[in-house]
Amino acid sequence: MRLASTVAALVFCTAAAAAPNDVVRPYPAQQVSTGVYVIHGPQGVPSKANQSFMNNPAWVVTRDGVVVIDPGSSVQVGRMVAAQIRKTTDKPVTHVFDTHVHGDHWLGNQAILEAWPKATLIAHPDMIKQANNGAGAFWIKLMSDMTGGYTDGTRAEVPTIEAADGQEFRIGGKTFRIHSSTDAHSKTDLMIELVEDHILFTADNVLNHQVMNLRDGTFKGVMKATDRALALDAALYVPGHGKTGDRKFVEDQKAYFSTLMSEVRRMYDEGKSDYEMKPVIAEKLKAYRDWAEWDTNLGRQISLAILEIEQE
Repeated sequence: MRLASTVAALVFCTAAAAAPNDVVRPYPAQQVSTGVYVIHGPQGVPSKANQSFMNNPAWVVTRDGVVVIDPGSSVQVGRMVAAQIRKTTDKPVTHVFDTHVHGDHWLGNQAILEAWPKATLIAHPDMIKQANNGAGAFWIKLMSDMTGGYTDGTRAEVPTIEAADGQEFRIGGKTFRIHSSTDAHSKTDLMIELVEDHILFTADNVLNHQVMNLRDGTFKGVMKATDRALALDAALYVPGHGKTGDRKFVEDQKAYFSTLMSEVRRMYDEGKSDYEMKPVIAEKLKAYRDWAEWDTNLGRQISLAILEIEQE
């Protein structure tokens, strides 16, 4: 009886160790420039279907090692990212930039440290504070809830090195210049300029063909960050969600927000309510109806825009 129990326990442990949720199904990396790779995750919210993976993990292979930007939403996603990194180089990951506090971008830190324990984790100082003061636990629970427990086992490995606006990190012959803000998409945001390659990692301050969730940020800040991204005139822009491309999709986001804000302001001055505004604005923005999360976030954006106008 004791032997049977032992065998049963071993079978259970083996099955648990081999469970499909140990690693997210693989997504290929796209080389967007020499030594620069991006995995373009599916667009949408975390779910059972996408196994919580829906951001754009990226990495830069430098002379001395690999610099990762946003390793994903869970230890399972991070393990997939680590496997894809190993397909592109045998160099170790030396640094990780986490662009903001939203967990779909940084909870993969755990897997990076499993594979490369000496990696240095870098983020906005307010992101570090928030992650240590409850945001890490909040995002772990949210990811688990939205994926039916798929991401369970993820720990919040919080960055320890602060990145300031204008600061430059010289790593392996490359310059990573920080463009940070305290009022944009999450109020804890970094955009990272790879200076020598004329590439800007915009994080969630700029998305490609996706209607932004702005619950933690401000229109004013995001529009300012969008202008800043355009002023840098990068050859290539890597968004937090959506495909990498040239400045066209950044200009599209600017046009979208400019139209939305001007229409909300006009109708607010006329005394219209948010539900009266929505069909008018939806018609004005009909060119963007194919963007991801249109149905989910347009109404929310209108309500938030009204609140922002009222606070002026």
